[in-house]
Amino acid sequence: MKSLLAGFLLLSAAVLQAAELPAWISPEHQDHPRVGQVLDLATGRWLQPRELVQQLRNEQYVLLGEKHDNPDHHSLQLWLLKELHAQRPQGAFVMEMLAPFQQPALNQLHGRGLPADGALREALQWGEAWDWDGYGALVRWGLKAPQQLLAANLDREEIRAIYQTPPGLAEAYDKQARERIEQIIADAHCGKLPAEHFPAMASIQQARDQRMAEVMALARPPALLVSGSFHVRKDIGVPLHWSASAAPVVVIFAEAGGTIPGAEQADYIWLTAAMPAVDHCADW
Repeated sequence: MKSLLAGFLLLSAAVLQAAELPAWISPEHQDHPRVGQVLDLATGRWLQPRELVQQLRNEQYVLLGEKHDNPDHHSLQLWLLKELHAQRPQGAFVMEMLAPFQQPALNQLHGRGLPADGALREALQWGEAWDWDGYGALVRWGLKAPQQLLAANLDREEIRAIYQTPPGLAEAYDKQARERIEQIIADAHCGKLPAEHFPAMASIQQARDQRMAEVMALARPPALLVSGSFHVRKDIGVPLHWSASAAPVVVIFAEAGGTIPGAEQADYIWLTAAMPAVDHCADW
């Protein structure tokens, strides 16, 4: 009885000490009845974010899938990282937004006083592909905190080599997975990508997922990956190439007002405010 009471008191203290959740930045669906809550796809229960922290604190590997242009996803990732780190030391923080050529600079800067944003971006050779306003705070936290900050993408030379000689998809992909990947690629190119380019694009997607799985397997646990939601999906992404001893837990940030992914894709869905819809194909 005493041990149960002690455990309850510790849990209560952890909840009380948790940092405030960041305010919404995205303007749409802030008043959705479930916005800010987390759907446990195994049970159908809706959780509060602090309950998710308690669910994840003993997990060795967590994959966070985002919509790249939603600033709330970035701020919630940072909140979750800090909360998990407060529960137990984070072993590694892994980012799709970083490539191997940047790892030496990351290692050199880690644990030291960091310069202003402009100098830090220059030191990391941070390009225009990823918005620094969205990821800068995550990178800074990763460089200051004691855990590893690891790059999980491909270098441009690797991408070019795969595009020129695509290896094809591995046996881990069943027919449905292959069809889903083809549809994602087609949608990303507004249905105008010539069919002969599909094998190369699918191979690049596969290689990115394989790289992320490899980096996570070599990372010091508990390890957490931040990447696009397609990459973390259980049916088509990183989990298909998993080799680490413990299975990953997949959390996908999804915008309220849209379709909620199912259990074949993730373990948890964190519903957030939404950015205005943009027709990326309008000027294609």
